Amino acid sequence: MEALDRGRGSIIIGRVATIATCPSCGARNRLRPHATAVPRCARCKAPLPWLVDASADTFDEEVLAPVPVIVDFWAPWCGPCRMVSPALERLARERAGALKVVKLNVDEAPELAAEYRAMSIPLLVVMRDGEEVDRVVGALPPPELERRLAPVLGSVAS
Repeated sequence: MEALDRGRGSIIIGRVATIATCPSCGARNRLRPHATAVPRCARCKAPLPWLVDASADTFDEEVLAPVPVIVDFWAPWCGPCRMVSPALERLARERAGALKVVKLNVDEAPELAAEYRAMSIPLLVVMRDGEEVDRVVGALPPPELERRLAPVLGSVAS
């Protein structure tokens, strides 16, 4: 099974698992897509930041979660995408257990990009129960992004 280090304290293993480091105790935890459970550290039971990379094969599983999901349609060559990414990573860390961030590289999944009408990137699609409830096109400064997401995420963004 091939492992790919994605930074952000997580490693992608194969196609369906992510290894996340617990910010509380430092334990490494394997995360798999789950429609009804929120990831917790196996050692200290603290909620884990839920930040995963999806592919065309795993996307449908990854967007099902008991918490709001922000899907980041991005590409490695996109400068504004690289500006939005740290803000999303911070939101995932700060809102561990209450938010899931799914990153989808549009160059690796063009069919999904077309299905979600990702004509411009970065595109953030907010989903609940696998259904789109809002979208944000373009790179917003972190405070503005949090204000923009607050109504659809409830208390998740402050």
